[in-house]
Amino acid sequence: MTKKMEKDSLVNSQKNDEENLDSALRPNNWEEYIGQEKIKENVKIMVEAAKKRNEPLEHLLFYGNPGLGKTTLSYLIAKELKVGIKTIAGPTIEKTGDLAAILTNLNEGDILFIDECHRINKNIEEFIYPALEDFKLNLILGKGPMARTMELKLPRFTLIGATTRLALLSSPLRNRFGAIFQLNFYSPQEIEKIIRRSAEILNIQADDEAIKIIAQRSRFTPRIANRLLKRVRDFSQVKGTGIINKKIAEQAFEFLEIDNFGLEPSDRKILKTIIEKFNGGPVGLQALAAASSEEVDTILDVYEPYLMQLGFIERTPRGRIATQKAYQHLNLKNSNQRLL
Repeated sequence: MTKKMEKDSLVNSQKNDEENLDSALRPNNWEEYIGQEKIKENVKIMVEAAKKRNEPLEHLLFYGNPGLGKTTLSYLIAKELKVGIKTIAGPTIEKTGDLAAILTNLNEGDILFIDECHRINKNIEEFIYPALEDFKLNLILGKGPMARTMELKLPRFTLIGATTRLALLSSPLRNRFGAIFQLNFYSPQEIEKIIRRSAEILNIQADDEAIKIIAQRSRFTPRIANRLLKRVRDFSQVKGTGIINKKIAEQAFEFLEIDNFGLEPSDRKILKTIIEKFNGGPVGLQALAAASSEEVDTILDVYEPYLMQLGFIERTPRGRIATQKAYQHLNLKNSNQRLL
């Protein structure tokens, strides 16, 4: 085996281990699913009603910031219904043949989970509509005068869509979902419960103070909480005894350059760009992206929602503005003395 093959094998092994860990942390029943209580209750009723009628569940759409549990909730629904689930990303469906292959391989009652469904090719969308409403696929074979249509019957399935950008979802597709739910940020108490459960599953010893510190830096997001727990565990195993306490947790976050609000260097760069290059704002999104060397979508999806949640930036008709809280957090003087 060559060195390159050995390296690729190691990378794939590490990736599979990480995916297996993430899969192990997914809840197996409603009691283990922490947070999003209103959505959970609504979905539970829909699932139980579908089971009583012996019908497939209505098509569902979940939207919200990354890492809030859209995929986890979809897998839990499949477990509760005792059906299979097929997961794909919206951009990967490039041709009608791809869509036909995916849909015809589903069994009766199965769930098709499409992540980032706002990025589905618009031409493909036209073929999805009859599949969702009438469970059939109308394919066009050939071109020109020789073209003919073929109707393909499909098993009755449930589509669960997930998106971080609801506004980019076309109206016809959005209207074909039976229910639409927005997943919100979690409370610090809910994040602490999630960390405790994950620590128990991963056999990590962490005291209450350490769990609070990790929760404070988790950006109210379960995926980030689990990621940080694993990073602090690594640090404790190398630099400590393997047991996570307050001191080890604080040292780990200092090493990772994550402050007590959960801001990473890239978050602070966005704030400093607004303050230092644009005198606190307002600044347009395109100008901010160019000045900070970040993608527009990354700012919109990753940085901005949390910074707004903290009250560090505000969106105005003229652009983004850094608030007084941002100046205070970065220990910078507000020359404009703008109190927002």
